[in-house]
Amino acid sequence: MLTSTNEQFSAAARHQIESQLIFTTALTEKMMESVEKMMGLSLQTAKSALETSVANAHNILSAKDAQEFFGLSATQAQPQAEMVMAYGRELASIATSAQNDITKATETQMAENNRKLVSLFDEAKKMAPAGSENLIDMLKSAMGNAQSGYEQMTKTSKMAVEAMESNMNTAASQMTQAAAKVGARSKK
Repeated sequence: MLTSTNEQFSAAARHQIESQLIFTTALTEKMMESVEKMMGLSLQTAKSALETSVANAHNILSAKDAQEFFGLSATQAQPQAEMVMAYGRELASIATSAQNDITKATETQMAENNRKLVSLFDEAKKMAPAGSENLIDMLKSAMGNAQSGYEQMTKTSKMAVEAMESNMNTAASQMTQAAAKVGARSKK
């Protein structure tokens, strides 16, 4: 009976390690995919900003007088601000998507681990010597408390991400409006 229990725990431990390796690999791949998207976005934005800056410099240098020079300079503020805000929104979108994917994968993994541990504890309780049931029940209770703590942390994390998205959108809107006002003033 002891050998059977040891074999069960050994198989469960081996399966758990394999499961964690698969989970870690999937998370790493998702993070690399997100980093790749962020790098691509950053490179594209830098390229676009450079092209826009060169075109703007040519336009500004073609000004015939100081008033036209300052007018052209001021009108460039809005498109530049919009480009920066679009970059920020896209970056936040990539980060939010990655965070959501990781949260979903983690929740799925945690639920599976929880199910397996409960099953393992139930099996251990059946085979445990008399009097050890309380210890196993205490371990199951501790595991349940840890799961509840994780769920609360996940909810808090989701709320923080939603708040960040809302703040980014508000800031983008305010910055675009401010740039539009500056551009409108310079045209007068």
